[in-house]
Amino acid sequence: MISKLNRFHGYNSLNGVYRKGKAVRGEYISLRYTNSKREDYRLAVVVSRKVSKSAVVRNRIRRRIFEIVRLHRKELNKPWPQDLVISVFEEKAATIPAEELKTTVLKMLQKVG
Repeated sequence: MISKLNRFHGYNSLNGVYRKGKAVRGEYISLRYTNSKREDYRLAVVVSRKVSKSAVVRNRIRRRIFEIVRLHRKELNKPWPQDLVISVFEEKAATIPAEELKTTVLKMLQKVG
């Protein structure tokens, strides 16, 4: 899990990213991003109930993506925009191999940077 400093707090903070942000869309994941006046990045992973009715599966998807970002944040050369929202569209993100999910998320982050 990423630190509390790097997470969004409250619904209104996500609204700014959805209104002003740009998007990069993948096969089953979308990344919205925008710059803010913060020094450090903030990240949210949104998994709708449409993806899976089970909270266990939705939380597993969130934890997997948060861990990928936490482990590989320093490996990416370019600076990130400060606000990132990753939206998941398919339950496939819970069952695919970790390497495939990692390459998908890292490619999206590199496109943004």
